[in-house]
Formats: sequence, structure tokens, C-alpha cells
Amino acid sequence: MMNSIDFTPLYRNSIGFDRLASLIDNAMRSDATSSSYPPYNIEMLEQDRYAISIAVAGFEQNEIDIDVEKGVLTVRGKKASENKRKFLYQGIAERAFESKFNLADYIEVTDAKLNNGLLTIHLLKEIPEAMKPRKISIQSDSAAIEHKAEHQQSQAA
Repeated sequence: MMNSIDFTPLYRNSIGFDRLASLIDNAMRSDATSSSYPPYNIEMLEQDRYAISIAVAGFEQNEIDIDVEKGVLTVRGKKASENKRKFLYQGIAERAFESKFNLADYIEVTDAKLNNGLLTIHLLKEIPEAMKPRKISIQSDSAAIEHKAEHQQSQAA
């Protein structure tokens, strides 16, 4: 049984991180219940470009669904009903799977490709212009005082 973590100290100095506690809680919960099937890699290609590669050997393109909802990327695979084949040995798993990945803000899925049994999902982090760092100029009170003094001199004249 897992205990929940108290994030109250974090909220004292942070603004807008309301989602953080639920993300960590979900990650801890899913980590305890998730399996390692199918295996996957998460790769940083460039500064703001990422790729998730999932080993989906035995699955066709029409047997895989990819959805993004509320910052969660979900990849599901389910084999289509086929005539049951009689295996002497089956080392390639063909069981249904569901893998979930929490996406940070401004991460968008750009495309997905299936090649040689690997499903590769490309991601891009695009921060809106309004959210990019910018310089804030500081106005001094002395400029306001000089302007006020000039205004009073012009009224006296």
C-alpha cells in the first residue's frame, strides 16, 4: 500500500503547479501496476524534439491506436481476431497492451511511423511566444519625479 505525499511546502513557493501532485501520484500508481510489455525507449533527438520507440513486433498498423487526451499519450495494441494458429513455441508476444505517457505542457505529437516492428512517435515542444522568457524593464521613480517637476514648471510659466 502506497502512502500519498504531502505537497503543501511546494505550493508555498510555486504558482500554477496544481497538476504536479496528480502527475506524481499517477506515476507512482502506474509504476507499481505497469508491466514492461511492450518494451520502449524515450529519446531526446534535439533540444525540443523527442521520440518514443515501442517494440510492437507482430502487430499491424490497423491493430494499434494512438490517442492524446489531457496531456496523456496512450498507445493501445490489440490483435485482430485470426484463425488460431498452432504454435510449437511462441516467443513473440501478441497480447493486447496499453502504454501511457504523461506529456509536459506544450508537447505535441507530430507523427507516428511503424517500421520493422518498431512504432516511433515523434514529439515536439513548442512554447508559445507569450510564454517564452522576456526582459522586463524597470522604471525608476526619479524619472516620474523629473516629469512631475517639468510639468509644474510649465504650469508656473
